[in-house]
Amino acid sequence: MQAARDIKNALKRTLSGLGISEGKITLEHPADLKNGDYSTGVAMQYAKQARVAPQALAEKIVAELGEITGVAKIEVAGAGFINFYLDSSALAKAVEQARTEDRWGANANLSGKKIMVEYTDPNPFKEFHIGHLMSNAIGESIARLLQFSGADVKRANYQGDVGPHVAKTIWAVENKKVSGANWGAAYVVGNQAYESEEEAKKEIDEINTKIYDRSDSAINEMYDAGRKASLAHFEELYKILGTKFDHYFFESVTAPKGMEIVRAHPEVFEQSDGAIVYKGEKKGLHTRVFVTSKGLPTYETKDLGLAELKAETWPFDTSITVTAHEQADYFAVVKATMEDVLPNIAPKIQHVSHGMMRFAEGKMSSRTGNVITGESLLADLTEAAKVRAAESRADNAEQLAQDVAVAAIKYQILKQASGKDIIFDRERALSLEGDSGPYLQYAHARAQQVVEKAKEQGITAMTDANIEPNDLVRLLHRFPEAVEYAAFHNEPHLLTNYLLSLASAFNSWYAQVHILDGTPEATHKVALVDAVRRTLKNGLWILGIPAPEKM
Repeated sequence: MQAARDIKNALKRTLSGLGISEGKITLEHPADLKNGDYSTGVAMQYAKQARVAPQALAEKIVAELGEITGVAKIEVAGAGFINFYLDSSALAKAVEQARTEDRWGANANLSGKKIMVEYTDPNPFKEFHIGHLMSNAIGESIARLLQFSGADVKRANYQGDVGPHVAKTIWAVENKKVSGANWGAAYVVGNQAYESEEEAKKEIDEINTKIYDRSDSAINEMYDAGRKASLAHFEELYKILGTKFDHYFFESVTAPKGMEIVRAHPEVFEQSDGAIVYKGEKKGLHTRVFVTSKGLPTYETKDLGLAELKAETWPFDTSITVTAHEQADYFAVVKATMEDVLPNIAPKIQHVSHGMMRFAEGKMSSRTGNVITGESLLADLTEAAKVRAAESRADNAEQLAQDVAVAAIKYQILKQASGKDIIFDRERALSLEGDSGPYLQYAHARAQQVVEKAKEQGITAMTDANIEPNDLVRLLHRFPEAVEYAAFHNEPHLLTNYLLSLASAFNSWYAQVHILDGTPEATHKVALVDAVRRTLKNGLWILGIPAPEKM
């Protein structure tokens, strides 16, 4: 925001005038709005250099600052903090921008940057589980944060369409243990047999080899049918979740590519009991197998092939992969290996990890009685939301129920820092009483209805800079910086926290103020509601949460 830039420039000039060689000047938003719109601790930061007490330096800085455009008041607080209060014109300008600019809150910090974000990554022939749901919510929101920061973003999905899990599934179908129409259940049966029956294990290993070399027509037919059905079903889920991928990568393609990389670097990899390994201990890590004793590539080798394939498909500046925190050690070794064999690509690779999801009710089950999957959680919450949706003002109750379910799940995931575990509380997730996705949706729908009603009554929204700004206006002003901060850290929860504060402030103000009261101030109040509406809409979009207009 311009006000923040003007404050920083004034501080730099003042410190320089006082003979202080400053480095980075940091501005923060005070947690309590009564302490102003911006605060800085530069006096404490440079007190030692200036050889005076922090409070004395703060007072000297304030005395030398002079007038700053958009700032109404500057004061020293505590042991040396300097607080800045914006004037009504600067805050009114933010309200007007929020009300009239479609991309209110966006910035150009990453303009010209090409960033690939890989997430979700469900495997054909297996179920869409909770981890895929978490990866999707976090990955989609990070992609949108980066887009809102001006980056050219491509969404990527990497899927394991070859490997032991496929062989286990096909074995179960081939042996008529499970119908081919239920690939997820077939995998469970095949996996159990692999772990408990020696003959089944041998047969599954043989099938795995045949899948890689495409040497058996009957297996090829089952494989092709299962792969096609799995991928089509995943697309239905992506549509509900609001994700559209630009690139799909598959292990069947990355595996041979990775094998070429491993074979091309005998100086990096070593033979060990017939397998090919990478000794990570030389970099303080651990040894991992890249090619099995049977000559088949492991996940590690496929990830090398994936990195090279991504770079060939779309030359990026950064490639971000969203994965479970439990894979952190695995990716550390893969990244170390890339540094040796793909030195031009390795520095561009980043990983964002997420925790595990647990349930407040204990172990939840889906409607079919199985341990809950990501898909069944979505279905269960959609069903639970239908009762309230049927009583709403929505034109399409079915769609609203689905939108509320998506909001309930995504908010619970995104309100935590990415690496933390999540306790999913079903009742809280669906609540309209705060700290939930539906609560944000309801605040947006409420604002939308006020704006619509004002139009019906012929009230034109107009921002009035002469009206004393309230806490809601001051909070609204912070939206662009909340977006910027969340994007810089690749942490959607920072934006989620902001939106909850904004929705709470709006609902509190709404309960205390008669908006459409026929007074001249009504036009300004409608303008503020409209600004809140767009801010919530844009914020929800970044989180990948639908913003219904009626609830």
